[in-house]
Amino acid sequence: MNRKIYFNTATRERRAAIVENGQVVELLVERPAENRIVGNVYIGRVVNVLPGMQAAFVDIGREKNGFLYRDDLLSFHLSEEADEVKKQRNITEFVTKGQELLVQVTKEGFGQKGPRLSGVVSMPGKYTVYMPEGGYVGVSRRMGTEEERERLRGIGEDLLKENEGMIIRTVCEDAKPEVIEQDLHFLRTSWESVWQEGKEKRAPALIHQGSSLIEKMMLDFSLNQIDEIVIDDADDYQTLKALLAPYSDVHEKVRLYHDKENIFSVFGIDKELDKALRRQIWLKNGAYLIVDQTEALTVIDVNTGKFTGKTDLQDTVRKTNLEAAKEIARQLRLRDTSGIIIIDFIDMKREEDREYVLEAFKRGLKQDRTKTNVVGLTGLGLVEMTRKKVRQSLQASLSKACPTCKEQGSVLSDEAQAYKIERLIWEYRGMDHEAILIELPSAVSAVLAGPKGELLKQLEEATGFRILLMPNKHMPEEAFAIRFMGDLEEAASQLERVKQKKG
Repeated sequence: MNRKIYFNTATRERRAAIVENGQVVELLVERPAENRIVGNVYIGRVVNVLPGMQAAFVDIGREKNGFLYRDDLLSFHLSEEADEVKKQRNITEFVTKGQELLVQVTKEGFGQKGPRLSGVVSMPGKYTVYMPEGGYVGVSRRMGTEEERERLRGIGEDLLKENEGMIIRTVCEDAKPEVIEQDLHFLRTSWESVWQEGKEKRAPALIHQGSSLIEKMMLDFSLNQIDEIVIDDADDYQTLKALLAPYSDVHEKVRLYHDKENIFSVFGIDKELDKALRRQIWLKNGAYLIVDQTEALTVIDVNTGKFTGKTDLQDTVRKTNLEAAKEIARQLRLRDTSGIIIIDFIDMKREEDREYVLEAFKRGLKQDRTKTNVVGLTGLGLVEMTRKKVRQSLQASLSKACPTCKEQGSVLSDEAQAYKIERLIWEYRGMDHEAILIELPSAVSAVLAGPKGELLKQLEEATGFRILLMPNKHMPEEAFAIRFMGDLEEAASQLERVKQKKG
C-alpha cells in the first residue's frame, strides 16, 4: 500500500490528510478556538456522584464538567477484588463529592454532553503506551503469534516498577528489549517531569497537554508504512524533522511544500473533502450512495444509478454492491462516522453473493484505525455495524444546520467558512498590492477577525498586506467576494462608501 500524509499547518486551522493508494481516507482537523482536549490530563474536583448511573461529574476547569464512569476510576481499576465482586459495588464506595482526582480526557464532549474521562492516565509513545498507575501489561492483539505476545509481555513485566502499567504496540513485533526499554524510559521521565510540576496545582487545573496534530500522526502510524510526508509550514517542517531524526529511513521522506496555492488544493484533497460533505456519492461504475445522518444513527443506501452491467441482473447487483462496500469503508473513515450504522445494499438473491460482499466490506474496514464491529445481515438484508466515537464527525466539525431550509440541510459552519477564506488569502501572500477588500457574511467576518481583531492583525503580518473586511448580514450562507485589490487608500475609501450607504 502506498501511503502519504499531507499537513496543511500554515494557517490557524491545522489539517492533516492521509492518502492511501491515491485516495483520501482520513482527515484530522485541529482548531485553536475549539482547543481539542483528548489526551489532556487534569487535576479535577468531583462535583456530583450519581449512584443510579454509576458515574460522577468532575470539574476540570472547562465550560462543561467531565463524565467519569465507575469502571474508569483509578481506585476501581486498582482494587484487587475479583471483577464479579467489584462490579457489585456502588460508585460511592470508590469516590466522594469534593474529592480531587487525576483524570485524562478520552473522548471529546458532543452537543450537551461533557468530555469523557478516565482516572487511568496514559502517555502514548512510538512503541508503547505508558500508564503511571496502570498495574498491568497489555500487548496488541494484532501480533502474529501468541508466542510473540507472551515474549513481549514478559519483557514489559521485567521493565515496570510498582503499580506502573504499559501497552506494547503492534510495531514492537520482533523488536529487541532495548527498543521497548528506551521508549518506556522516555515516557516515564516525561511523566515524572509533568507530575513534579502539576502536583502542586489546585483543582481544577490542566497539568499536561495532549499530543499536537503532528505528534499524534507520527505516533499513530508505523514509520515504515509511510511513503511520503509533505508539509507546508517551515517551522512545523523543522519540528517534524526533529521528531523523525532517529529514523533515518523515514527522515528522508519528509518534504517541505513551497508554492503559494494551498497544499490541499494542489493535491486534490479539498475536492475529496467537498464530496465527503455531500449526501450523494457517485461510484466509478455509475452507481451511487445516499448517506443520511441523524443524531442516533447513519443510514447508507446503495443504488445502481447509471450502471446497467453487461451480463445478468444478479451479476450487476453483485458488482455494484462490491464497489459500494469498498467506498463505504473509505467514507466511514473520511467522514469519521460513528455510532450505529445501517447499510442497505441492493438485494442479492444468492447467499454466496451476500457473503462475498460482506467479507469484502470487512476487509475494507481492517484499514480503519477506529474500532468497528460488523454485527451482520438482518432479516431485511441490512448490514448492521457500529463504529467507536472518539471525536466529532467531519460533517459536525465542518458544517452547521442550514437556517434557510429550517435545519433540513446543512452549510459550512462559520468557522469552516472563515478558515476557507483565510486559506484563500494566504495564497496571495507576498503580492504587490497594498490591500485586499473582502465582502463576507457578518458572522464569518467576526470569526476571521477574532477578538478585538487580533487574528486579522496576525494574518496581515504573515501575508504582508492589509485585509479590510466588509461584513454583510444579508449575504447568503457560504458566499463571499473579493471586492478590491490594490492601493490601501482606495480600498479604505470603497469600504467607507459602503458603510455610508448602509448608514
